[in-house]
Amino acid sequence: MVVAMSLFLVTLTFIIWQPKGLQIGTTAVIGAIVALLLGVVSFSDVLTVTDIVWDATLAFIGIILLSMVLDEIGFFEWAAIKMAKLSGGSGNKMFVYILLLGAIVAAFFANDGAALILTPILLAKMKYLKMKPLPIFAFLMAGGFIGDSASNPLVISNLTNIVTAGYFDIGFMEYMKNMFLPNLLSIFASIVVLWIYFRKDIPLQVDVASLPEASSVIKNETMFKLSWFFLAFLMLGYFIGDMFDLPVSLFALGGALLFLSIANYHKATKPWMTIKAAPWQVVWFSIGLYIVVYGLKNAGLTEVVASWIAYLVTQGEFVAVVGTGFLSAVISSVMNNMPTIMIMDIAIDEVGYVGNEALVYANILGANLGPKMTPIGSLATLLWLHVLAQKGVKIGWGEYMRVGLVVTPPVLFIALLGLLF
Repeated sequence: MVVAMSLFLVTLTFIIWQPKGLQIGTTAVIGAIVALLLGVVSFSDVLTVTDIVWDATLAFIGIILLSMVLDEIGFFEWAAIKMAKLSGGSGNKMFVYILLLGAIVAAFFANDGAALILTPILLAKMKYLKMKPLPIFAFLMAGGFIGDSASNPLVISNLTNIVTAGYFDIGFMEYMKNMFLPNLLSIFASIVVLWIYFRKDIPLQVDVASLPEASSVIKNETMFKLSWFFLAFLMLGYFIGDMFDLPVSLFALGGALLFLSIANYHKATKPWMTIKAAPWQVVWFSIGLYIVVYGLKNAGLTEVVASWIAYLVTQGEFVAVVGTGFLSAVISSVMNNMPTIMIMDIAIDEVGYVGNEALVYANILGANLGPKMTPIGSLATLLWLHVLAQKGVKIGWGEYMRVGLVVTPPVLFIALLGLLF
């Protein structure tokens, strides 16, 4: 346990620190290799981890590629301007509408897609509107928060969702039905709690008249119109795949490659440049870190966590659901939600999945929302901070945690209540 935990902590430290530009995926892979050399994991463990994460990883690549093509077309910028103009210049309405836009993007293009694509667009528009630093901070923090808190409704909305759905063989429709109410409550609670927290920093009026017409940012009219039909057919594909028990990645990645080909035909994008620009480091990060974490499982960590969950189950459904959600949240905030989701999935499986299905969804809510308490809690937050830093906006740990530690617990609690009805 000491060796496995030490290796994990060193790997996570270098992932966060990134000395001399060392990328997160490279660090995770190095950690995985060291785990193999030290005997913390075996080659059979590597195969086991690969079997668990391959569908999630390929689906993630597809979702991000699709997001990048839509971004090149001007799809998300059009949506951001539409939302801003719809507010009629009311700062409070704009705050709510941006959160709703973030929730929609997170649902269909994953929380990482929201962090990578939507954040720079929103930042550029706020600077264009000459907002002051405090309102910009409020809008950015709220936008970053909703990206994770609203990434629950579909299997494709978060890597953690895909991994867990695959691990417990949960179908697309089954997942969506169980997460509909919790996600709705999460979005509602996020908007209310974030507005209460930032209400003094939100400007009463914003001059949206200076914004360009939404149609002017569309770079390819044909592809823009086609996008709506394509996205509808892609969603239909997910449901058809669910009926025939097909992997999510078949449609997510297959659909993205098809859309990329269509965009290339209409000269809306350069496929090789898009593929090259995709965040491949996230792929290596996912696989590498999961291998390192599997060493913790071998060392007995999942048995300890399973004993905690088993105790919670004896205390009744309310305590079991809320307790599991907050246990997942706390662990995620300390050691990142990617390794947490695997540890918790295995632990819940050891306790017994049948009869404890609500715990699986509580784990997902905890792993998606809990990371918002710290900057290291989720990959999406790390990407979000990286994107902002590239744009010259630096948010310190203290600034971040002052918001995260206050806002996250009530939103998570309200979302978890949705599993009890």
